[in-house]
Amino acid sequence: MKKDFILNEINTIKGVGLQLSKYLKKKRIEKIKDIILHLPYSETDRSKIVKLNQLVVGKIQSIKVLVKKLNFPRIRNLPNKITCVDDNGKIDIVYFNSREGYLRKLFPLNKWVIISGKVNFFNKKYQITNPDYVTTLDNEQYVVRNIPKYNLTKGINEKKYRSISEEVINNIPLISDWLETDFINKNNLIGWNDSIKKLHSSNDAKDNNSKSFRRIVFDELLANFLTLSENRKRIKKNKIPKNFNNIYSKTIIHNLPFELTKSQRIVLEQINSDLLSNKRMFRIVQGDVGSGKTIVSLLAIINVIKSGHQCALMSPTEILAKQHYELSKKIFKKNNIKIDFLTGKTEYKKRKEILNNLSNGRIKLIIGTHAIFQKKISFSKLGLVVIDEQHKFGVKQRSDLAKKGGENCDVLLMSATPIPRTMMMSLYGDMDISKITEKPSKRKRIITLSKPEKKMEELWPYIQKQILLENQIFWVCPLIEESSFLDYSSAKKKFELIKKKFGNKVGLIHGALTKEKKQEILKGFLEKKISILVSTTVIEVGIDFPNANLIIIENANKFGLAQLHQLRGRVGRGDRQGTCILLFKDGLTKNAIKRIKILKSSDDGFFIAEEDLKLRGFGDLIGYQQSGIKNFKFADPLHHEDLFRLAENYVKNINSQIDLKKYSFLLKLFDKADIINLE
Repeated sequence: MKKDFILNEINTIKGVGLQLSKYLKKKRIEKIKDIILHLPYSETDRSKIVKLNQLVVGKIQSIKVLVKKLNFPRIRNLPNKITCVDDNGKIDIVYFNSREGYLRKLFPLNKWVIISGKVNFFNKKYQITNPDYVTTLDNEQYVVRNIPKYNLTKGINEKKYRSISEEVINNIPLISDWLETDFINKNNLIGWNDSIKKLHSSNDAKDNNSKSFRRIVFDELLANFLTLSENRKRIKKNKIPKNFNNIYSKTIIHNLPFELTKSQRIVLEQINSDLLSNKRMFRIVQGDVGSGKTIVSLLAIINVIKSGHQCALMSPTEILAKQHYELSKKIFKKNNIKIDFLTGKTEYKKRKEILNNLSNGRIKLIIGTHAIFQKKISFSKLGLVVIDEQHKFGVKQRSDLAKKGGENCDVLLMSATPIPRTMMMSLYGDMDISKITEKPSKRKRIITLSKPEKKMEELWPYIQKQILLENQIFWVCPLIEESSFLDYSSAKKKFELIKKKFGNKVGLIHGALTKEKKQEILKGFLEKKISILVSTTVIEVGIDFPNANLIIIENANKFGLAQLHQLRGRVGRGDRQGTCILLFKDGLTKNAIKRIKILKSSDDGFFIAEEDLKLRGFGDLIGYQQSGIKNFKFADPLHHEDLFRLAENYVKNINSQIDLKKYSFLLKLFDKADIINLE
């Protein structure tokens, strides 16, 4: 059997019809390879034959019994019953909705059978209802053993899935390993074929430090780093260098009402060096909330425009794009540059004019939402694309974006979500990474306080004072509506309460609102029509509200550290003092107390991200998941940091002579082949 069968659709397996395929699809099992990568989470112990006088009610047990009597009542809704015995007792095997012929075949009279299932006690008798396995003595080994337990969905039972899984695992052809034997032995791994068999036939899948589990983690990371490396090669091609002398950017820096930080200057130098080189720039600037990424990008933009090119700056929301538009007009006021603004809402006549001016080169800087990259839009000479707050750009989207810009177009991404190093290298390994680690010197450190929710009443006079001082307030709740299952605050309920106290100057925003409605409310807050904005975490990243100087976060213990830091960064963006109040319920866990202490002691987003990873573990980093950063299926940056580094170095060492054909099966196994258009 060829290894290509592993890449076939699931319905090519005998016994997997249309209905079963639908059930499997719910578990994201669509190809045979998905069976291989769907690991058991535990085992069911059926390994001992138990005498009938040793049965334990409520436990799954295996028995060897003699079939004595078959009872098939002719009254509707009564179950079929098979009475079995051994030397020590009697048991009833009960079936609902089963055919008589099938049961007669399964339980031949006066023959010994092996039965395995959950033991119950009814009418002073032991019974097993709808047992998982019934088989003959010569098939004892198939049932009486530890059987892998898989996470399944309704419509698929353990027995059926096991037969499919074993059919696949037992028929995997011997696949030529892409890792050298010396490398496998040196790094305490095992061969690919052996690892897959062990993961499905032992408890290795439960142990993230077992040799077989570490092998599949390494493979997942290797596929990831190979993809990033290949994408980097395709993007970082030769280009015509930009030609500028920094005169205009230096003049703007000189006229700024503040000094650039050392970090900002270093990052600007890195960007300028990329622009002046003969290799395309593909760089991400990571900067904490309020660290001044936007001004750095605008200084790079002026250099590119003065070298005779056009630039595009894209933001995820209209309101953020508008802020960038207003700032750029202010910054470039004396530079005689035509700047325009384009979103999905731009009127037809204005849109047509903008498209015409982009294609003839009159517009030098276009700012807007994703609308600026629609198919109909063509640029005369696009030289730089800047994308703000786009965490959701995956490898494929980055590759497509690079193509759209043309061979001489440089690309700069900006992110305000600090990410631990292990995650950074595995998410953005195809890009050069810059970090702005300092805050502007005039920016005051946000005061962070914590308070028990039972003392919330004490906040009302303080909030009233803030409103009189013309400070605006965010009030953040975890859920939109009150939940009978979770003791979280409801944004809607809180909105009603605050509105009673402070009247119509209170607004409400949450994820269930339409995009247009959210924009309208945020605009009202920006224009100071709203003093208090009650919100879920939709206000987490991006928009600059210079007048918002107080944020109150309810159930602070329910948020991740990184997420709390992002929320805190929404205030204190002007020259006034910002304050963050963390409200919490009694009975905090040790981790929740640690999180609150760390947040009160530090405002360094990179340090906080690392601490968050240690405290919560990768799978529970809510802030990152909401930012669109997806988990790996097996790899965990906390437990497998050494494997992240090993995979990164492995790819670096073979970088000059990567033969993708050698790794084609691996790339297809982890759905990476299409990203890099592997033939």
